[in-house]
Amino acid sequence: MRIPVVVFFLITAANAPGQQEAIRQKIASAADKIEPKVVEWRRDIHEHPELGNYEFRTSELIAKHLKSLGMEVRTQVATTGVVGVLKGGKPGPVVALRADMDALPVTERSDLPFASKVKATYNGQEVGLMHACGHDAHVAVLMGVAEIFSSIRKDIPGTIKFIFQPAEEGVPVGQVGGAQQMIKEGALQNPDAEVIFGLHTDPKIEAGKITYRSGATMAAVNNMRIVIKGKGSHGANPWFSVDPVVVSAQVINNLQTVVSRNLNVTKNPGVLTIGTINGGSRWNIIPEEVVMLGTIRAFSDEDKQLIIDRMKQIVTKTAEAAGATAEIQVPYSTDYPSAYNEPALMAKMLPTLEKVFGKENVIAAPPETGAEDFAFYQKEIPGLFLFFGTMPKGKDPNTAAARHTPEFFLEESGMKTGVLTLTNLTLDYMFSKKQSK
Repeated sequence: MRIPVVVFFLITAANAPGQQEAIRQKIASAADKIEPKVVEWRRDIHEHPELGNYEFRTSELIAKHLKSLGMEVRTQVATTGVVGVLKGGKPGPVVALRADMDALPVTERSDLPFASKVKATYNGQEVGLMHACGHDAHVAVLMGVAEIFSSIRKDIPGTIKFIFQPAEEGVPVGQVGGAQQMIKEGALQNPDAEVIFGLHTDPKIEAGKITYRSGATMAAVNNMRIVIKGKGSHGANPWFSVDPVVVSAQVINNLQTVVSRNLNVTKNPGVLTIGTINGGSRWNIIPEEVVMLGTIRAFSDEDKQLIIDRMKQIVTKTAEAAGATAEIQVPYSTDYPSAYNEPALMAKMLPTLEKVFGKENVIAAPPETGAEDFAFYQKEIPGLFLFFGTMPKGKDPNTAAARHTPEFFLEESGMKTGVLTLTNLTLDYMFSKKQSK
């Protein structure tokens, strides 16, 4: 018996939720099975950390895994990046998933059996290396997601791009890399992704929980370089000098008024921090100049420009008042936009998170003043950047070690939350596009 075309499409639409739920169950079962492997990958990567643009071992591990799953794989994207493409068994949208790979110049302090003992040269100094920001977990989670989706390839209504990115923490001086370079070298193209999802660990949130924010989620960031030039003298005769050390102290104090007195903090927070101050070579010599480095954080282009303009005015006028001069470079070497979760997309995908984890485990969070170069992908296509908890249950967040510290700790049971987040977001986004046609 021939079924009329209209009836056929009605039956197909009615079956879609059932198909979606069946795939969701497959994913849940696969996530349970693959969890030990995800933990093993993470420990291996953690024990062998690599700096940005030097993730050779890590990228080789990833590429080998993706090729074993039968994917189309590009390597050496933006130096060490890897992009895998998995074509589903059914037509549908192209969804990109991203993980960052690089470690930090931090010497690990832990008694873990897989603790890093690796050392490398960074800015001319020998330093310890450590995955002190959870990028090892990001890679392991996305490798697990890739394996799960490859096992149900015929059920996937679309195509998935797996983007493993180097140098999120920044590139060595004189090199290029990170998200911007990945985009320039076509990571989002051929096939063209229409949406991107990314995750980050949060050592202050219990494992099993997800945090999100609609709109501006992580801060835009610029760094700056300030040079105060005065007149040197013997330390015993300061009246012959224009002391750049004293001027620098005045500049630092005056800059604290930018956020506290010029920024409307009822709308968005902001940060202006001086992180280094260097000048002089001897205790009894007043130097000719002092060099300071710092950072600006804001959640809108307008606020960022306000901070920059006010900072330039304060630095220049403070120096002039003392008879010194000031040179300001902003941005100096870093210029990231704010990571922005498209509100309509966040509203669309929030029910997925609540269904998978329960509403009580999906938490709206305040903005993060940290920065993420995932923001560059979100400038190209809509995207969501979420956080999954990696703090042991019952631990006080105030005592949990922060990111970028030697004591950073990651509760590995939280990684399955990451796997379930990316797989279910991808699945539900694809089915939503399929059903809307």
